[in-house]
Amino acid sequence: MNRCKIILLALLGCACQVKAQDNLMMLVGTYTDGGSRGVYSYSFNQNTGESALLDSLQLQNPSYLTISDNGKLAYVVSETNDDRAALNIIRLSKNGGIQLLNTEKTEGADPCYVASNGNVSVTANYSGGSMSVFNLRDNGEKAALGTKFLGATGGPDVSRQEVPHVHCACFTPDGGYILATDFSADRILSFRLKGQKVIANGVAAKVSADSGPRHLVFSNDGRFAYLMNELSGKVTVFAYAQGRLEQLQEITSDCVGARGGADVHLSPDGKFLYSSNRLKAEGIAIFSVDTATGLLTRIGYQPTGAHPRQFNITPNGKYLLCCCRDSNCIQVYRRDMKTGLLTELHHEIPVSKAVCVQFNEVADSL
Repeated sequence: MNRCKIILLALLGCACQVKAQDNLMMLVGTYTDGGSRGVYSYSFNQNTGESALLDSLQLQNPSYLTISDNGKLAYVVSETNDDRAALNIIRLSKNGGIQLLNTEKTEGADPCYVASNGNVSVTANYSGGSMSVFNLRDNGEKAALGTKFLGATGGPDVSRQEVPHVHCACFTPDGGYILATDFSADRILSFRLKGQKVIANGVAAKVSADSGPRHLVFSNDGRFAYLMNELSGKVTVFAYAQGRLEQLQEITSDCVGARGGADVHLSPDGKFLYSSNRLKAEGIAIFSVDTATGLLTRIGYQPTGAHPRQFNITPNGKYLLCCCRDSNCIQVYRRDMKTGLLTELHHEIPVSKAVCVQFNEVADSL
């Protein structure tokens, strides 16, 4: 084979690889009291912003979900305030097919968040005020409820913090800990990981009274953590090390006192942070990130549809997709890579009570 043919085949191979990487499998979680079936799978082209429905699965209130590192499974909550509250495990196929494998009760009401590291999965049970720990087996396809940890009260809001609420639980970048937001006690709890054993490790950090800590994300290098507080509407910046957080900054996301702060995400390059606000002046606050110090500077605000509960950014950083629950759609925004600002494309994806969107970056390897 001559040199020209070799070069041509190599270029064609690269083009096919890029094309495959552009087409992501996208999973969407919903509330099912408005006509939704449950979980939906889509293809989403992160180069063009185009999407297409692939499959759906009937499931009760799958309000939050996460995808396994190998892209073969999804862990999905059923957010109900009764004994149907559960962790569901779903098999994903390359063509977008989704199949329910099994369901395990959380024994905590209204699970609203789930995370997994391949050995254990954890759910944050909002009304149950607890974190449920599931031991995974059979390559993550089966789960057994193990330990359950309880949150506390102590916050000053008598209507929102009167009983314990745990809102999210996530694994730390060093792999050694789980941090959980103890909403009603205005603090973040720390748990040590030893294989499938989870051990209470005290308080990772306290936040200002009446904050209502909700969602937490880490910087790419694991040095910093960013907390969205629901009640205060502020983002708290922490330095992270060995299961502990040291507060560095508080900065306002919700400028109108709506007490509806929701989600928080960093851009893939770590240079910008986004946080969503509900109930009044609904939209997404935009911050630039000093990657050396972790500190934030507010640079913009993007109005959205009604109740932007959760959002996500494509792996290439080109698009931000926002689940607007009460507008019954997912809005698609183009991100300016240099400024971090958003431009609405006005081609919404219609989904009844859309509340969570996740991207499967390794679907093509299934």
